[in-house]
Amino acid sequence: MSAWGLKLGVIVPSWNTVMEYEFKRMAGEATSLHAQRIRHTADTEENVKWLSTQAPEAAELLSHAKVNAICFGCTGSGFLKTPEEDRDFAVDLQKRTGISTTTSSASIVEALRKMRAKKISVASPYEPWMNEKLREYLEADGFEVVAMKGLGTQAHGSVQPEQVKALAMEVVRPEADAVFISCSNFRTLDIIEAVERESGKPVVTSNQAAMWGTLRGIGDRRAIPGAGRLFREA
Repeated sequence: MSAWGLKLGVIVPSWNTVMEYEFKRMAGEATSLHAQRIRHTADTEENVKWLSTQAPEAAELLSHAKVNAICFGCTGSGFLKTPEEDRDFAVDLQKRTGISTTTSSASIVEALRKMRAKKISVASPYEPWMNEKLREYLEADGFEVVAMKGLGTQAHGSVQPEQVKALAMEVVRPEADAVFISCSNFRTLDIIEAVERESGKPVVTSNQAAMWGTLRGIGDRRAIPGAGRLFREA
C-alpha cells in the first residue's frame, strides 16, 4: 500500500470533466485530489465572470478538508481579469483560507516565463470572443501571440486528444518560443510530449501548468513523466 502524503484541492466549473482526471493522473497514488464544483453550463462573459465570485466560498469548503494547496481551475475566468487582478485574486483566496493558492491562468504565464517564452503560439477550443480575451491577457503580461486558433466550440471536454494535437500543430510557427494549449476542460496530457517532439518547442497547457504551479507553490519539485519539458526543466 502506498503512503498518502499530500492533499490537493481544485475548484472547477461544474461541466468540467477533464481537469480532475488529468490532475489525478499527474498527482499519482500518494496524492489525493479534492474538487469543489461551481455551477456553470454555458460560456458567456457574464457566466465566466460569475465563477470568480463563487470561488471564495468554494475555497473555504476545500479548507475544511485541510488540503495542502488549492488551484482555481477555470482558465477562462482568469482571462477576464488583468494579470495583476488575477494574481491579487489568488492572494485574496490564500489569505481567506491560510492555504497556498494559485489560479490556472497565473500558473500558465509563470510556466511560459520559466520556459523563457516571449513569442507564443496558442491553440484552444474557445469561441472568438474568449480567444480575444486570452490574447489581451497574454499581451498585457508581456507576451507576443504569433498565431492563434480556436475550435469555436463550448463542448470542450468532448474534443479527442488527436484533434487537440492536430490543432496545436496548426499554430506552430518558426518564430514561436512555445506552444500554449488553453482550457482546463481540454484533453492535453496525452499529447504534450508528442507535440514537443514534432514541433521542437516546449508545450504549456492549462492543466499541466496548473498542476505545476500548485505543486511548486508548496515546494514540491517532482518531475512528472509525460507532462513535458515544464516538469523536467522548471
